[in-house]
Amino acid sequence: MSFEDNLKSLVAKYNDLGDKLSQDPASLGAEYTNISREYANLTPLVDLIKIVWVKEQEIKDLEDLIEDKTIDVELKNIAKDELPVARNDLEQFTHNLKIALLPKDKDDEKSAILEVRAGTGGDEAGLFAGDLFRMYMRYAEVNKWKVEIISMSETEVGGYKEVIASVNGRGVFARLKFESGGHRVQRVPDTEGNGRIHTSAATVAVLPEVEEVDVQIDDKDLRIDIYRSSGAGGQHVNTTESAVRITHIPTGIVVAQQDERSQHKNKAKAMKILMSRVYEKQKRDVEDKRSAERKSQIGSGDRSERIRTYNFPQGRVTDHRINLTLYKLDKFMEGDLDEMINGLISEDQAIKLSYNEN
Repeated sequence: MSFEDNLKSLVAKYNDLGDKLSQDPASLGAEYTNISREYANLTPLVDLIKIVWVKEQEIKDLEDLIEDKTIDVELKNIAKDELPVARNDLEQFTHNLKIALLPKDKDDEKSAILEVRAGTGGDEAGLFAGDLFRMYMRYAEVNKWKVEIISMSETEVGGYKEVIASVNGRGVFARLKFESGGHRVQRVPDTEGNGRIHTSAATVAVLPEVEEVDVQIDDKDLRIDIYRSSGAGGQHVNTTESAVRITHIPTGIVVAQQDERSQHKNKAKAMKILMSRVYEKQKRDVEDKRSAERKSQIGSGDRSERIRTYNFPQGRVTDHRINLTLYKLDKFMEGDLDEMINGLISEDQAIKLSYNEN
C-alpha cells in the first residue's frame, strides 16, 4: 500500500468510526467505549492528514495559476512568491505526519521504575548518584509526576549506593527511557584540597512499570526467602523476619527488599521491581532477535554503556549518542532536561523514519 493509499484508508476508517458513534450508544453496547477511544486517538492524526491534503491542493492551484496564460503578470508574481512558502509548509507538515504514523512503543504511556546506582569512584560516585537522583526528582516535580521511593541504600557521606523509585504519571517512560546507561562525572570533590579533577560514574536504569496483565510470572517459577533485616541501607532494620528476597528461577533475576517493617509490604515492593525487570528482559530478548539495522542507533540503553558526561569545571553536559553538548550544567542538574530529552527523541524518530523509508 502506498503512502497516499494508507492515508486514505485511515481517513475512511475514521469516518466509519464517526458514523458508528452517531448511532444510539445503546446499540453499540460494550463496544461504544472502545470505538470512542479509537476515534479520539485518530482525530489529531486525521486533522494532520487533512492539512497535508489542503496544502497539496494549494500548491496545485498556485502552479496552475502560474501556468495559466490568461492571468496577468502581477497575480502570477504573487503566486510565484507564495509557492515556495507553501512547499516548505507541505514538507514540514508531511514530516510531522510521518512521525505521527510511526509505530508507537506500547510502553511509552506507562509510569516507570527509576534505578540509580553508584559506579566506580568511591564516595564521589555515591554523591554523584545522589545528584542524579535529585535531578530526576526535580524533573518529575516540573512535570507534576508522583515519586515514591521503593528502596535506598545511603553512603556515609550523604550519597547513595543505590536508590530505586516509582515515578508515576502519563508518558513518564517515553520521556525517561533514554536515560538508561552509564553517566560519567568530572569535577573536583569537596574533599580534594589540591583542586584535582576526579572522574567517577553512576548507572541509571529506567524500566516501564508493568501490571500483572503485562507479564506472566508463574508462582512455581519464584523462590521466596524470608529473613531478618540487617546491615546498612534498611530504613527500619529490625530483628523480625520481615525482609524478602524473590528469585525468578527461569531468568535468575533476584530482588531483595527490607526497607519496610512489614513482610507483606516488602514482598509487594519486591514483586513490583521483579515484574518490571522480567518484563524488560523479555522485551529485550524480542528486540535482540530483530536485525541490527532495526536496533536503535542512539544506544541500546544497556546500563554499562557510557551515554553522557557531566563536566563541572567547564559547566557542560554532553550526550555521546547524539553528540549534543549543552553549556548549562547548573540548570540541567536542577531538572532542566527537556532540550536533551527532546534531542534524543528526535534522533530516535529520525532513525525510525529512515528505516521505514528504506
